[in-house]
Amino acid sequence: MNEAAFSYYKRLRRVQTYVTSHPGESLSLAKLAGIAGLEATYFSKFFRRKTGVGVHEWVNSVRVERAKVLIRQGNLSITRVAHEVGFPTLRTFERAFSRTLGITPRDYKKTVRPS
Repeated sequence: MNEAAFSYYKRLRRVQTYVTSHPGESLSLAKLAGIAGLEATYFSKFFRRKTGVGVHEWVNSVRVERAKVLIRQGNLSITRVAHEVGFPTLRTFERAFSRTLGITPRDYKKTVRPS
């Protein structure tokens, strides 16, 4: 992924700022495109071309990174973490987490917070 694109392109920086400051919010392609000031289809192509990943894949990775922080803190259940970072269901969260890190959220919790 090309992280430099977020500092180079103002439209992408606005989207990045919004997503990181609204972690639990539902984020549709149309909403993110509006934040970037672009039409949804064009924004999707622009985003992929400049960053090397799809919009939803990137949003999920941002959410998983935030989830890792919450899991390390240990104050919330895995289900609560999933909702806090914006995943609509626990199953969706588990799939995205496993796809991003290659480990389930519960296994990750065991490695960072052994009982």
